[in-house]
Amino acid sequence: MRILGIDPGSTVTGFGIVEYARSHLTLVVAGVIRPGRARTLPERLGIIGDGLRDLLREHCPQAVSIERVFQHANVHSALVLAHIRGALMLEVVRAGVTLHEYTALQVKKALVGNGHADKDQVRSMVVRLLKVREIPAPHDVSDALAVAICHAHSSESLGRRGGS
Repeated sequence: MRILGIDPGSTVTGFGIVEYARSHLTLVVAGVIRPGRARTLPERLGIIGDGLRDLLREHCPQAVSIERVFQHANVHSALVLAHIRGALMLEVVRAGVTLHEYTALQVKKALVGNGHADKDQVRSMVVRLLKVREIPAPHDVSDALAVAICHAHSSESLGRRGGS
């Protein structure tokens, strides 16, 4: 199964695609979509949406996993992030791909075993699980890959229990 993980952000949206087969993970591609800080929110939404649409067409994932944000210290930032997530989710739905959401706590727990792990611990585990030397900077990339890996592990455990 090919899984696209997304770490949504208004100036940097991380993405990572992994192939998951027989409990083995392989990195396909990872990077960021950078619309730039100087652009208006509608312009950034368009750039991020277009970037995701291109990824979906080029790599044809069977599933997309995105980080669910349930709390944020800054109300304005939370609203902007909600718009970004909405644009991303719309592109996934338009592409006809199944969308799964995971909280940061779920992702950290699935990868590190500790829901309060820091970004470096998550990044280190992503490198280890994908058996690569390094993951491109910034942390948005490793966070996106972590969300994809979380879904791979979640879908495997659901399969063993007879779920969907």
